[in-house]
Amino acid sequence: MKISNRIKKNFRRKLAAALVAGMMTFSIGFGSANAAEVMNVTLDETIQRAFENNRIIKESIADRQQAFWSLSEARRQTNPTVSWQFSGQKFGGDYYRSYAYHRSFSNTGSVNMPIYQGGRLKEGRKSARYALSSADLALENTMQTVRLQSTVYYFDVLQYRNLIEVYEEEVVTLQEHLRNVNAQFRVGTVAKVDVLESQVELANAMQNLVNIQNNYDVAVANLNNYIGLPADTIIRPQDTLTYRRYDASLGDCTAYALENRPDAAMADYAVKRAESAKKSAKAGWLPQVSASVSKGLTNEDLINHKLSDQWTAGISASWNIFDGGITRAQVNQADAAITRAQEEAAQVREQIQLEVQSAFLQLHAAEKNIATTQASVALGEENYKIAQVRYAAGVGTNLDVMDASEKLTEARSNYFTALYNYNTAKANLDKAMGVPVEIDVVRYVESEEEGNTAAQSREDAALTSEAAEVPKTEEVAPVVMIDFENDSMLPSEVVEREQAFE
Repeated sequence: MKISNRIKKNFRRKLAAALVAGMMTFSIGFGSANAAEVMNVTLDETIQRAFENNRIIKESIADRQQAFWSLSEARRQTNPTVSWQFSGQKFGGDYYRSYAYHRSFSNTGSVNMPIYQGGRLKEGRKSARYALSSADLALENTMQTVRLQSTVYYFDVLQYRNLIEVYEEEVVTLQEHLRNVNAQFRVGTVAKVDVLESQVELANAMQNLVNIQNNYDVAVANLNNYIGLPADTIIRPQDTLTYRRYDASLGDCTAYALENRPDAAMADYAVKRAESAKKSAKAGWLPQVSASVSKGLTNEDLINHKLSDQWTAGISASWNIFDGGITRAQVNQADAAITRAQEEAAQVREQIQLEVQSAFLQLHAAEKNIATTQASVALGEENYKIAQVRYAAGVGTNLDVMDASEKLTEARSNYFTALYNYNTAKANLDKAMGVPVEIDVVRYVESEEEGNTAAQSREDAALTSEAAEVPKTEEVAPVVMIDFENDSMLPSEVVEREQAFE
């Protein structure tokens, strides 16, 4: 959004005044402003919006385009090249006075074409093709990462929305308890200390609520930023954190991940590129053959107004019988690069197994905690009711009531946290397993090994018709700016108002 010069000047003036005064806590008022946009979104809509707007994906698409044109360049290395060379001179003086002309021109056109380069051009094409395949898989990997991160941000908003309800309920409960304590204090059945303790407990609960509301606002801002919305957009999630049992075993998840993770296939392509580089280095031991045809145009041709029939054509060959060990050194470097690529590929697979196992264990730990915390909430509610009854009857203390209230709030918070952990662990497990977004990695690799083009491989592996289309780079989208003239409510304040009207 465009920031007006008036707003910029007003902001700078107030900022300068605050710095001169030695303080950075100041408020800026911009008068009336339009309310922030309110948007109802589901998780699927959030992920789709992230795919459309997230800049990391656009960067990966640009990387793929770069790899595509690198392959195009490698393929054109075997094409003939046409060149033209021109030179012109002017001369004079007594020595050249008898010459029929005092200017010299030379034009030469030539066509050159490599015939055999020891396999260097062929390996260059293969390496560029592997790089393009890696770029395709890197784009898929990026989209899986964006799906995970946008899901986690979305779940963050759901989690803090749930916690707002928990802590608001605690505040309402403590307010009601404080009214009861004040009523009993007025009739002389409780001491003043009970009133003070209840007031302190309520103040602490209100402080906790403010902190949770702030966390909610930050979570909304993070989600907006990640999916390409203005930071002050008010998001209304339409989903809830739920529990759905996941029955796959750790072995099944790990086997699926090793076959389908894009980065595992990318590591294999890195090994193939290293092997191709070694074959290219060996070309230094082989002859290099090229062909050329040239035709020149001289001054005599210009004066006689006719072209001579002089031309040259030939084949040139070169062979480094001994290059001082340079080729051997290059081959040894390539061997070391192959070993490094193989070690990195093995490390990637070990990391994949670790990530799957970690996410799987977190998933099942959260699953166990859901049942435990759900029972704890029921026990906490009963405990709080008993504490209230005992206090009203004069056989319990005020501390018992507040302690029961604190434990009930903790139990409710732990229940929603267990749900949050379970859902985020499931999202992490999907990413660790390489659950596809657009293309099936196994089918893509099989298609590439059959010798198909990258576009055909992508089409063979596409999960949808849209995914079969080759991604194109677009113009850079404008930076999303916060509207400084917007003085609307924070997202958490909107949540409060909605709950007040329910």
